[in-house]
Amino acid sequence: MRETVEIKGFSHPNSENVDFEIEPSSSKKKGKKTGAFESMGLSFPVIKGIKKRGYKLPTPIQRKTLKFFKELGRFTDLRAAVILGGDSMDDQFSALHGNPDLIVATPGRFMHICIEMDLKLSSVEYIVFDEADRLFEMGFGEQLREIVNRLPESRQTLLFSATLPKVLVEFAKAGLTDPVLLRLDVESKLPDQLKLAFLCCRSEEKTAALLCLLKHVVKPKAQTVVFAATKHHVEYLHLILDRVGISNTYIYSNLDPSARKINAAKFQNAKVSVLIVTDIAARGIDIPQLDNVINYNFPAKPKLFVHRVGRCARAGRSGMAYSLLSGDEYAYLLDLHLFLGRPLNLYTDIQASDEQGDFPDGAIGQIPRAMLEEEHCELLSWHVEHTELSNMRNVCSNGYKQYIRSRPGASNDSVKRFKDLNLANLAIHPVFSNNENLEKFRMLDKMKKYKPSGTVFEISQSTALPGYSVMKCAREKHQNAIAYHAKKLEDREKRDTATKGTDRLTLPASTAEDINEAFRDVVAPKKRRFPQQFGPKKKKPKITIDEENYVRYSAPDHHSELGLAVNKFEQEASKMEMNLTGDSEATLNLHKKLTKWDTKKKKMVAINKVCVMRGFWFQLFSMTLGPVECKSKTYFVE
Repeated sequence: MRETVEIKGFSHPNSENVDFEIEPSSSKKKGKKTGAFESMGLSFPVIKGIKKRGYKLPTPIQRKTLKFFKELGRFTDLRAAVILGGDSMDDQFSALHGNPDLIVATPGRFMHICIEMDLKLSSVEYIVFDEADRLFEMGFGEQLREIVNRLPESRQTLLFSATLPKVLVEFAKAGLTDPVLLRLDVESKLPDQLKLAFLCCRSEEKTAALLCLLKHVVKPKAQTVVFAATKHHVEYLHLILDRVGISNTYIYSNLDPSARKINAAKFQNAKVSVLIVTDIAARGIDIPQLDNVINYNFPAKPKLFVHRVGRCARAGRSGMAYSLLSGDEYAYLLDLHLFLGRPLNLYTDIQASDEQGDFPDGAIGQIPRAMLEEEHCELLSWHVEHTELSNMRNVCSNGYKQYIRSRPGASNDSVKRFKDLNLANLAIHPVFSNNENLEKFRMLDKMKKYKPSGTVFEISQSTALPGYSVMKCAREKHQNAIAYHAKKLEDREKRDTATKGTDRLTLPASTAEDINEAFRDVVAPKKRRFPQQFGPKKKKPKITIDEENYVRYSAPDHHSELGLAVNKFEQEASKMEMNLTGDSEATLNLHKKLTKWDTKKKKMVAINKVCVMRGFWFQLFSMTLGPVECKSKTYFVE
C-alpha cells in the first residue's frame, strides 16, 4: 500500500500565482492531456465541490497535481488521517496505527508524533509541501529537513509556494534529486520601483477624487494615464479636465484609427500630460516615460490590474499607481491582494512621512474630506450651469449599469471578508502629507468621526421631557442588538491584534543564478504577444535599387511635367467610373463616396462625387469640371 504525506501550513487562497517545484520520480508514465476537471477521473462529490467553489478549468499546476491524486484514486478504500497541533494525540496515534493512505499534517505536530511513536516513513511514495514559503517564514525549516531525511530516496516530492525565497531554493537543492521548477508567477509580478496607493471614496465623488489627485498629488508635468470603464466615462472625464484646465487627450476602442494615432502621438510627445483610456490601451500603448497610472474604475480581474499598472515604472524609473475605490469594488481589491500574495494595509494611524516622501506601499486610506467636498461642490455647480456636462453624466450612469452587468463577480471569500473590514477608521492617505492644510484636514476628519454617547434628545435635557423618555425606551428595545454589535467590534479588534502580533520572518529573495543552479529545468508560461498599437513602428529594411536597369512607375521628370500641365489627368480620372449594369434608377443615382477628415466633428466624413458613365465605350472630351459626353447621354460632375 502506497502512502502520501501532505505537510500544510496556513491556507493561502492564492491558487494561481504560485511557484511549483517537482522532483521527478524514478518511474514516469506519459499521460494524456487533460482539459476540464471531469476528465481527471474525480468522483462526483469532488466535482460538485469544485464547481461550487467557482472553478471551471484547472490551472497547469492543478493538472499536474490532480495527476498524482488520480493514481491514488485507483484504490476504492482510501483512508486519510489529519495530524494537527492542538488535537488529541491519542486519537492521532490510533489514526496512524490504522495505516492510512493519506496523511495531512502540520510539520510541528507531525515531527512530534514521529519522535514519540518512532514512526517509520519508509513506505511513503509521495510527499507534498503546501505553502512551503509560509512554512519557512514561520520557522519550520528544521522540522521540514528532518522529515525529508526520514523519507526514502525513491519518493517523489512536490512543493507549492506563492514566492520563491532563497532558503526554499537551497532546500530544494539540498533535499531533492534533479528537481524541476514550474513557474506561473512571471506575468503577475509588479515592477520593483512601482508603488501602489488605494483611496476610498463614494461612487458619486470619484470625479472629485480624481481632481484632488491631479491637482494636489500628481506633479503638473508628469505623464499620467487614467483608466476608465467605458468610452462614455472617457468622454465625460475629457470634458471635465478641459474645463479645469488640465491638458489631456483620450483613446477608446470606437475612436477613429486616425484620431487614435493623433491622440496617442500627442501624449507620447508630451504635448498633453494626461491620457484617458479604456482597457483597449492597457497592453498596446508604449510610453517609456510614463510616471503615474490612475484607476478611475477598479479592474475586475487581478491580471488586468497588473497589465494596467505595468505600463509605468519601466527601465529603472519609479512610478505610482493610484486606485479609486467605491463600495462595489472593495471585494475586487481583496481578490487583487490574494492574487499578489500581499496583506491588506489599512492606513489607520496618523503617521508623517519622512523627508523623501516615502510611505507604506499598498496603503489604503482616504482623501481629506474638506478637499474632496470642495471639489465635489464645484462639480455640482458646473453640472447645473452646463447642460452638456449634466447629460454626459447621465449617459455615464447608464453605461456603468451596463458595465456592471457584464463585469465578472468577485470571489465568495472576498465578499465575505469585505463585510468584516472596518473602513470607517481609515486615516488620510500619506500621499497628501505634503499638503500645507494637512493638519486642518486631520482635525476636521476627527471632528466628523466623533460620535457622542447620547443623542440631542438626551444631552443636557431634563428627564421629564418626552424626548428623553422616548429615547430611553428605544435603547431598552434595541439593547440586545447594540450589545451584539459592540461584542462583534471587540472580537474583530482582538482578531486584528492577534494577526498583527504573529511573527513572520522576512526571507531574502532568490536570484536567477540560484534558481538555475538548483533546478534542472525551469518551465515558465509562454508570454502572449499583443500587437503594438500605439508604439513606435518597426523600421523597414532598406532596399537597394539598381539605377541602371530599374524601370520606375513614372518618368524621372514627371514633377516638371505636372507643373506644366493645365489639367491633372490622374486626379480627374480617379473620380470617374464606368457602369455596365442595367438602366435602373439605382444605377443612375450611383455615388462614389470619398472621405476626408473633419476637424470639427473629429472623424472621417463622406464626400459625394457623382460621375456615372453608361455604355460599352465613351469618349472623354474634357477633364475640367464641366460636361462629360458619352455615347448615349451627357452627365455633369458635382
